[in-house]
Amino acid sequence: MNTTTLIPSQNEGLLPVLFGNNNTRKEEPTYTSYEVVNEPVRKDKRKKHFIEANTEPIDMIRLKSDCIVPVFSKDNEMTISHPSFIETVHKVASELFRGESIDEPDIMVSHVIKGRIPEAIHKPVAQLLESDKTIYYERMAFAFEIPTIYETIDGNRVNLCITGVRAYNRENLYSKKVAERFSVAIGFQNKVCCNLCTFTDGFKTDLRATSQHDLFREVMKLFQQYDANKHLRLMKSFTSSYLTEHQFAQFLGKSRLYQCLPAKEKKLLPNMELTDSQVNIIAKAYYHDDNFKKEHGENEINLWKFYNMLTGANKSSYIDNFLDRSLNSTQLTEGIDRALHGDNTYKWFIE
Repeated sequence: MNTTTLIPSQNEGLLPVLFGNNNTRKEEPTYTSYEVVNEPVRKDKRKKHFIEANTEPIDMIRLKSDCIVPVFSKDNEMTISHPSFIETVHKVASELFRGESIDEPDIMVSHVIKGRIPEAIHKPVAQLLESDKTIYYERMAFAFEIPTIYETIDGNRVNLCITGVRAYNRENLYSKKVAERFSVAIGFQNKVCCNLCTFTDGFKTDLRATSQHDLFREVMKLFQQYDANKHLRLMKSFTSSYLTEHQFAQFLGKSRLYQCLPAKEKKLLPNMELTDSQVNIIAKAYYHDDNFKKEHGENEINLWKFYNMLTGANKSSYIDNFLDRSLNSTQLTEGIDRALHGDNTYKWFIE
């Protein structure tokens, strides 16, 4: 029997805003400084992360102590640092989910930018000391769960999860300070595989802020408009729709063709952001994924398994594309579900 723990009684003052009650009064929060607890993270090579491609895990202590903070070069104004971003989003979650258990963030980084302190400018590389070097990471993603808010879908527990992405390559650091760009999502994480499930109402790909106060306010607005019950109903509906092996093969083939379509024809179709290598991952998962593969002797799979094949393949995306493709996986699965019931919008992918 499915178990839902979505709105604990001690949170009745705030949580209904997130779960579809439009009559609840929304209070404007005030920003206060906050720090994520700086406890060392034990390295566990077996730990599953929410993203894998070209990334490495890092803890908050290293992110604060080992990394410099980039500035806008024309006025030397500081950017909002990666730790400040994480702490601000964590603070919003703490305000909205009072009394809930909130995990420490799983932080992943990529694209290290190396530099030197002024005293080491003329040193040969072989003579550089660790104290002579500076680094920061161009791209960073984090995710933290709220494990006391969960649901079970087709035997898989999904916990409420908050995700953020910061990519300095989307900023013009050679200019004066302007509103900086962030991506933030609230959705669910499948505990079986750590796949993230992103929903339209809970995701903003281009959230702009010039300060932590602005960031706090914009993240709060995003979380308040998210309807978790609607998101869960959508994902549960995937369990009652099925793709035949022929339709699944059509999807794989059409996904490859999509990348090569003439521009005029592609504009007539819904957006599909999977790469050829990710299509290969999905094809392999159909036969070999421990949790979502086709069962022996069957010639169809439900769309919940199909959806998790897509979100599993998305874990090979680079950080700056990760959340956009996560949302696209949801849109693809939802569109194909409608196509199975007669809608023509996504029919091309499976016919």
